[in-house]
Amino acid sequence: MDQPQRQVNLATEHADLVVARPEGLYCPQGDFHIDPWQPVERAVITHAHSDHARFGHQRYLATRAGAGVLCSRLPGIALQTLEYGEPLTIGAVRVSLHPAGHVLGSAQVRIEHAGRVWVASGDYKLDADPTCAAFEPVHCDTFITESTFGLPIYRWDPPQTVFDSIDSWWRHNASEGRASVLFCYSFGKAQRVLASVDAAIGPIFCHGAVEPLNRAYRDAGVRLPPVGLVSDIPAKEKAIFKQALVIAPPSAQNSAWLKRFGDYSDGFASGWMRLRGARRRRGVDRGFVLSDHADWPGLQTAIRESGAARVIVTHGSVEPMVRWLNEQGLQASAFATQYGDDTVEADAAGANAEVGAPPADPSPADNS
Repeated sequence: MDQPQRQVNLATEHADLVVARPEGLYCPQGDFHIDPWQPVERAVITHAHSDHARFGHQRYLATRAGAGVLCSRLPGIALQTLEYGEPLTIGAVRVSLHPAGHVLGSAQVRIEHAGRVWVASGDYKLDADPTCAAFEPVHCDTFITESTFGLPIYRWDPPQTVFDSIDSWWRHNASEGRASVLFCYSFGKAQRVLASVDAAIGPIFCHGAVEPLNRAYRDAGVRLPPVGLVSDIPAKEKAIFKQALVIAPPSAQNSAWLKRFGDYSDGFASGWMRLRGARRRRGVDRGFVLSDHADWPGLQTAIRESGAARVIVTHGSVEPMVRWLNEQGLQASAFATQYGDDTVEADAAGANAEVGAPPADPSPADNS
């Protein structure tokens, strides 16, 4: 790199409160990273999904609400926690964590320095969710946003409408003596479903990869209905599942594990179910459009309520979102990140462990 270009980069890092580094998003004034994907000295973690929270950092900072889930996924880490809104001075900046509404303990990172405020959103949603704190708009000068579903086609129905559909599907299957197997991601989506369906319809069972996350949610005070473990039921006792809802990770689909249910109907809960092709590729009986990320209107609302004149997009439909924001008169750009390629290592290992096979290689997935 020539000297003038190096000087420009140094000047930019001094001016901006967050810059893109090879290790991840970095705050020069505080000397910490946000959700870094390579090992660093100090990491501020927005939430415990594996594309945002990784092993190898010397010190971690996250919300107190999300500590249980984070430590269950990254045992033995050196973790400092903050309550939502509690300020902490790190270097020359004042940091606080604010609800993102994504999953239990998820946070936006507010950074204040010399009269300027930046907010890094992590992942977020604006829809109501009984299993985590609701999204809180945080006023700032620069807003760093995700854009997982940053296209106009992605518009969610009210959550209760989706859960009514799940209940109706489950109730119909139960009336015909058929198990209802619902595939959804083990952390966040599974607990949201459990907290929102009508538990009076029949018994509820979970895959072994889901139950450790359920325990972490219960330990955090989240109310979930009683559930049984599929692995606790002898294989010959299929009749117990005839009226049951079974929550399973996507990695259990098409596995020998499903044979224990006898006759069953399967469904998949994800924002990607908005696309007909995604439902067809999944090969399930029903697709339920349910996401833990903001839809197109939700992204617009969050950006508008931040009051930010500058917006930086990290992952998802990046180019369309940046183009749309610039057309609205905002100063928009993007950071190249490794977010949004979340994997289901625990799901894959858990699914194979239950059928007596070795853990599979992690397969690309999404926490949507």
